[in-house]
Amino acid sequence: MLEILEKEFWGNSVEDWGISIIIILIAVIITKLFSLFNRKVIQPFTKKTKNKFDDIFFDALESPILFAIMLLGFWIAIHRLIYPDRFVNAVDSAYRILIVLNATWFFARLVNSLIEVYWINNPHTHKQAGKMIPIVKRVILVLVWIIGIIMALNNVGVNISALLGTLGIGGIAFALAAQDTIKNIFGAFTILTDKPFSIGDTVKIDSFEGTIVDIGVRSTKMRDYDKRIVTFPNYKIADASVINISVEPMRRVVMKLGLTYNTTADKMAKAMDILKDIPAKVEFVSPNDVVTNFSDFLDSALVITFIYFIEKEGDIGKTSSNVNMEILSAFNEAGLEFAFPTQTVYLEKVNPMEDIKDIQVNKDKK
Repeated sequence: MLEILEKEFWGNSVEDWGISIIIILIAVIITKLFSLFNRKVIQPFTKKTKNKFDDIFFDALESPILFAIMLLGFWIAIHRLIYPDRFVNAVDSAYRILIVLNATWFFARLVNSLIEVYWINNPHTHKQAGKMIPIVKRVILVLVWIIGIIMALNNVGVNISALLGTLGIGGIAFALAAQDTIKNIFGAFTILTDKPFSIGDTVKIDSFEGTIVDIGVRSTKMRDYDKRIVTFPNYKIADASVINISVEPMRRVVMKLGLTYNTTADKMAKAMDILKDIPAKVEFVSPNDVVTNFSDFLDSALVITFIYFIEKEGDIGKTSSNVNMEILSAFNEAGLEFAFPTQTVYLEKVNPMEDIKDIQVNKDKK
């Protein structure tokens, strides 16, 4: 039996190989016991606390701890055996890289869980902001892993300055190729932070007017009054003039009413009095800031400028229609006539016999 244990394979005895295998098995057993202890003791304790952070922390820590125990077991098992120096150096370098990456894994899991609990699953998170969460989450995790990989490589003697220089050149090339996408992402952040409008708002962007139906990472979609979808890149919205019609307190309406030239001064005054009484007769017309002016003498009409405001609660189309109907009814009842383009031609009547005499006199002179 002793002879079998003393036999050597690849420079190590059977006994040494067996002890290393037992060490690895012990590490596996410890991981199982730690996992059981976490589920039966730590997790029930953290769930009783009001703070969510301890639940997130220990949940993120479990897997990296188990991996660290296995790393330690393999490291002890391998280092008690005899290997060439080149192999030992490679194992030590790999071990140092894996330690840093394991710590990075823990921080990535912790950040991911914090975003899930305090942002994604938070009922107070704005619905539009929720659309940006996957992008933000991915960017943060990528940054965590990049930092972890750089630290791991630095831990084994890699020249980080030269590596960063190479990555910088690649990053510039990538940024130039993806500049529109990057501008759209920052445009989306601008929309979500400044909140010039929300989904469902009626807005005017440059010469386009309609209802916002979607705010995405790359673009924003508007349904115009023709029921067509207009898509705007987010970076253009960030630079454009945006008028949010939905948040206006009142809608201003300007009307030009033309009356015929046979309208007397008294009737013109009557017309303006009728217009001033419109807020009292039509619902949702504001009684404040009503303007009525006898403003113009045009070729075919005497013009009254009538300015009124529709309150936010009123439907703009319905209220303006009610105002027009009230004006038409009141003007007809008062005998006020609306003008339309006309032209008056004046004819002078002459005596044809006098024209004949003039012609005869001219002939005699000749």
